[in-house]
Amino acid sequence: MDSMQVNKGVAAVLVAGITFFVSGRVATLLVPEQTLTKSAITVEMPQAPSAAAPAPVLPFANLMAASDANAGKAVFAAAGCVACHSVNDGGKAGVGPNLYGVVGATQGARPGFSYSASLSGKGGKWTFDELNAWLTKPAAYAPGTKMSFAGLPDATKRANVIAYLNTLQATPLPMPAAEKLASASAAPAAAAAPAPAADEPLPVLLAKADVAAGQKSTMQLGCIACHSFNEGGKNGLGPNLYNVVGREKASHEGYVYSAVLKGKGGEWSYEELNAWLTKPAAYAPGTKMSFAGIANAQTRANVIAYLRTLAAEPKPLP
Repeated sequence: MDSMQVNKGVAAVLVAGITFFVSGRVATLLVPEQTLTKSAITVEMPQAPSAAAPAPVLPFANLMAASDANAGKAVFAAAGCVACHSVNDGGKAGVGPNLYGVVGATQGARPGFSYSASLSGKGGKWTFDELNAWLTKPAAYAPGTKMSFAGLPDATKRANVIAYLNTLQATPLPMPAAEKLASASAAPAAAAAPAPAADEPLPVLLAKADVAAGQKSTMQLGCIACHSFNEGGKNGLGPNLYNVVGREKASHEGYVYSAVLKGKGGEWSYEELNAWLTKPAAYAPGTKMSFAGIANAQTRANVIAYLRTLAAEPKPLP
């Protein structure tokens, strides 16, 4: 290769470089570079729904100020309290003490009743607040108490019951004054409550029922105050429940049933017991049973599964 060809190659490279440089400068002058003020592509991201603010809890004083003694009397009867307590002046103690004049009285000190050590050791007064705490969950308020009642989770119902108890004395105590609340306009709007989930079919609930939990529920709900469960057990305020699953309704010997229950006919099948335990007053309007019922479907199934075991030959599950 001679020097002429080398020179031509070098010249070509230099010309190409100069051309590239000059072209770049000209392009920059014609189309100046700009900084973007926003992204060229916008991606919309879905917003997660904000959690609904919980409903404000009213102070108990406000619930008492707005309480309904008549509604409380109805709850008192529906919860089965009348099976264990008398409420008249001078009434006798039963499974539980007489409750006339209980509001404002000394705890664990009613004459004629033997209290548990946990309650008789409290020593204070049955104020509105103390009664509210007691009725919420007796077993938590006084561990070891003789009272088998599970409690009233609804604060408004507790206030109504206490208002009714307050009427059971010559001079009822004055109601507490309601506390001042923040204006409603300052509170966030509450989201609509989700629809409750449908209950599973009874055969499914019975298949997974817990017999021990069912037996515990009968004690917590106070069933043992009215019924015996052993074979040959005596009737009380309610009939003996041994062999009740599959038994003819209103047929236990020695017990006087209401006309509405005697008129039902048929046997206590699993479905019929489930309907009865849901709300006795709706199943047999006019029934003598004051028990309000069991709202939770699985708890009902557990109780029925326990009742099923109270037989020499338990009825097959559906």
